[in-house]
Parts: sequence; C-alpha cells; structure tokens
Amino acid sequence: MKTKLEESKVCCCVDVGAVIDGEERTAVVEELYAEQALAEARLTELTAKARKAESDPCEINSEISAVEGGVKLSASFTFCCQAESLIFQLGLNR
Repeated sequence: MKTKLEESKVCCCVDVGAVIDGEERTAVVEELYAEQALAEARLTELTAKARKAESDPCEINSEISAVEGGVKLSASFTFCCQAESLIFQLGLNR
C-alpha cells in the first residue's frame, strides 16, 4: 500500500485518505498445504469470507498447484473498493 502520510500541524493525526487511497482493491493469498483437500477447503472458506465482505460481486481467481512437499493455494480477490478488500484481509486470521 502506498503511503502519503502527512501529519497535521495541530495534532498528531493522519488523514484517512492517506491510508485508504482506493487504489488497492485486490487481496492476494498464497498458502502451502500438505494435501489438495486442505487447500480446497481453505479456498471454500476464503470464498465465503469474500462473499461476506463484498457489496458487488468480488472477482475471484484461484489456482491449486503441486509443489515440493505439498500443494500451493494461490488466490486473488478483487473487490469493488479498497475498504471491502481491507475488511476481507482483516478477517483472514484463522
């Protein structure tokens, strides 16, 4: 996320527009799993979280691929606005 932070001369405040500029609408998730079934279950969970955060349909692109020692889940979630992307990302903690 780009930062354009400017402190106010009156107080130690930051304009919210400096933190949320509306440009970063895509959240990317990359995780490793021992088995394909675990990666698929996680993708289902992530998709449900995205659907809860969206106001307009979220564009979801995903791939589960074999890697050394297991499988890799790569998914991107593009929301209509940055606030929804942030809400989704804040909910990613398991």
